[in-house]
Amino acid sequence: MGALEKFQKRVDALLTELEGGAAGSTKMAAQRIARSSLSGGNAPFAEADGLYGQYNRVHEQLVSLSKSLGEQITMLRIAVRGTEVGFENLEEEHRARFHAIQARLLQEREEALSKRDTGADEAKDSSSEGVFGEN
Repeated sequence: MGALEKFQKRVDALLTELEGGAAGSTKMAAQRIARSSLSGGNAPFAEADGLYGQYNRVHEQLVSLSKSLGEQITMLRIAVRGTEVGFENLEEEHRARFHAIQARLLQEREEALSKRDTGADEAKDSSSEGVFGEN
């Protein structure tokens, strides 16, 4: 068995384990809590609202990370197969999936970088303001 075949089997095993485990995107998405779990009857409770908001933000990021990792492993699997047979010899469906995943991951990366840069700019602007919002 060649090194690439061994590697591909390991990648396949990792993907199967990821999707079958608690970190799989389906299971991760299903693990949610209700706002009412933090205080009965949705009573006004600013701290509970803040905790719930942060929980949802982190949960969404974990679901996104799990999905992205699964897609990257799938893309890696296709790439390994492409090195075995030549990328031009892959089935059109696999080539198209590879390029679709690659484009989606690049777009997500650009959006994350843009969001990070915008957040850094806003933080810089607010830290340069005087005590009363003046420069």
